Amino acid sequence: MPPFARASSFTPPRAERRPHRFAAHGVEICDDYAWIRAQNWRDAIRDPSALPLEIRTLLEAENAYADSVLADLAPLADKIYEEMEGRIDETDSDPPARDGDWLYYRRYRAEGQHELICRRPADGCDETILLDGDLLAEGKDFFDLGEALHSPDHKLLAYSCDERGNELHRIRWRDLASGAEGADIVEHCDGTIVWTRDSRAFLYTRMDDDFRSAQVFLHRLGADPATDRLILSETDPGWFVRLRAARSRSHAVIKISDHDCSECWLVDLAATESPARLVLPRREGLRYDVEPGRDRLFMRTNSDGAFDYKLLSIALDALDGGEWREEVPHRPGRMIFNATAFADWLVWLEREDCKPRLMAKSRNGAEEELHFDAPCHHLRLQRNFDFEQPILRLSYSSLTEPEEIYDYDLATRARVLLKRQKVPGGHVPAAYESRLDFATAPDGEKVPISMVWRRDRKPGPGPVLLYGYGAYGSALPDSFDETLFSLIDRGFLYAIAHVRGGTEKGSRWYEAGKLEHKTNTFTDFISCARHLCALGLTEPGKIVAEGGSAGGMLMGAVANLAPDLFGGIIAEVPFVDVVNTICDASLPLTPPEWHEWGNPIESAEVFRRLLSYSPYDNVKAQAYPPMLIEAGLTDPRVTYWEPAKWAQALRARMTGGGPILLKTNMDAGHGGAAGRYDGLEEDALRQAFAVAAVGGDIRGESPDASR
Repeated sequence: MPPFARASSFTPPRAERRPHRFAAHGVEICDDYAWIRAQNWRDAIRDPSALPLEIRTLLEAENAYADSVLADLAPLADKIYEEMEGRIDETDSDPPARDGDWLYYRRYRAEGQHELICRRPADGCDETILLDGDLLAEGKDFFDLGEALHSPDHKLLAYSCDERGNELHRIRWRDLASGAEGADIVEHCDGTIVWTRDSRAFLYTRMDDDFRSAQVFLHRLGADPATDRLILSETDPGWFVRLRAARSRSHAVIKISDHDCSECWLVDLAATESPARLVLPRREGLRYDVEPGRDRLFMRTNSDGAFDYKLLSIALDALDGGEWREEVPHRPGRMIFNATAFADWLVWLEREDCKPRLMAKSRNGAEEELHFDAPCHHLRLQRNFDFEQPILRLSYSSLTEPEEIYDYDLATRARVLLKRQKVPGGHVPAAYESRLDFATAPDGEKVPISMVWRRDRKPGPGPVLLYGYGAYGSALPDSFDETLFSLIDRGFLYAIAHVRGGTEKGSRWYEAGKLEHKTNTFTDFISCARHLCALGLTEPGKIVAEGGSAGGMLMGAVANLAPDLFGGIIAEVPFVDVVNTICDASLPLTPPEWHEWGNPIESAEVFRRLLSYSPYDNVKAQAYPPMLIEAGLTDPRVTYWEPAKWAQALRARMTGGGPILLKTNMDAGHGGAAGRYDGLEEDALRQAFAVAAVGGDIRGESPDASR
């Protein structure tokens, strides 16, 4: 029986066609499903109960149809969920991080969905639970704990949480001695918290009415938030404001940026009454970020042609007229993507041809590299409160090896393993193999592909899950993901297509996948799929493609361009209604997006280019593979109506194939379910869909039986 054969037994929802016509640059567009976008969409994102009944009924009908079609997959999805749950360390805990006389850490209780924020004395064992995420989440359809940060004097805790999935956080604080909560609650924040040195106030970022982070305020504990003092405000809707604390905790760093340039400001956390200090004014094409050290300010920047970035420094007390000193020169192809500072050390992460490295430089100029040998691995800097001591906390994992967390002494090069991720039920890295390969794109570029599979995978063409993104300069990490092994143990090869639009091969790789070069992202992904076929690892129809958000647009594009290549498509919160969205400046993310996609309001050339590849506008009269499309009702990034309209357009125009399944999480936003077990249910369903899409065993047998 063909995959999803029973879909013909059910009638998919058919939304009424209500043609909405508009013209731009001499081109008339007819959008049959524009009405699915609620006129009160802002209210609906803030409060789902405000969604008009007609639209809610459609989304619920879509969910019911998808559930009916996928009902046969329930045994397999349940089995995969059970396997995933079995790989979770139920009482997982971070290695404690010392701050003064205390050790701080996060952990889970058995069967807990959310983290517990804890501490214990550095010289003792008595634990105090400072914040109980499970308790805070009780009775809520959605709960996501944002930041939870103790004050410098260790007497208070401020924390943020999102209770809708719309990324609008509330910030509360509590007294750690009494447990009493402050009555002053700060609303409509992005969740970031930076304490002042006196522990009597914190900085936060406020969101505007269009869900954009736009202003930084100072809140004094106990004061009415309406009286909070404005520190910095950005009025250009194309720019976002980001706030963080420096590692030294001497300053807050405010970064204001779009996709093309940035500017940074410093706030002295011991003297917040003083004005914020501008580092460098914004200038077209100038991107930089900064990190205050003991007496110097370090800057990662693309200035003067350093498109893959260099590191500079200047005396902190000479910002207005001092000279910048080069610390690490620019080298084309070596992307410096993160940097931080200790009292006497500069540390940075760099990437070349998909391979990350950790580098460090001492105050006396000596450089060193911390090296790992795995062909596909990921490095990440972890939080460490001690600025004076040269102890770097680092996590390492690979496609086959679970995460390991180390304390690395930069002075002595001693490496101490603090934690190796537990995978209950057993995980044997030697049973799996990973590889970095390169596909050839139509223009001759070499596109990296990371892949992992079981060593005893049957020879010959087998099933593949191929993941892609390719936007905003985001590089996909080759990190360990225990949830993937249910699929891999069923004979799948898992592959990541590092297509243009990311920075896996430096900034040039990003620039070659945006604006007028955007279609390289799509053709790169198709080239990766065909390369896997040419290697004999798979064949057309046995590849399931997956991507989310901008990667969901990639899914829509490749489904239009090469539908016969894929046995199935998984598109999570897909950005597919490109023309309508990027032509509407009132939508939350549209003005900032013009540097990524172009401005079709001002440019006829840009308009026609977007129209040529927008997935929603290019659905064709052809057969499409089965598709699982996911949306979030309270998503401010990719609004719910984009995937809903796309599903309707596909069903209306396709000549065969499918089914087209739309599942909308009515209680969540861009990231889906927030609880660690709730998220596994979504993962398990995707994997069951992938197995079914390539004709695999859906009976819920163990992986060994299915192989």
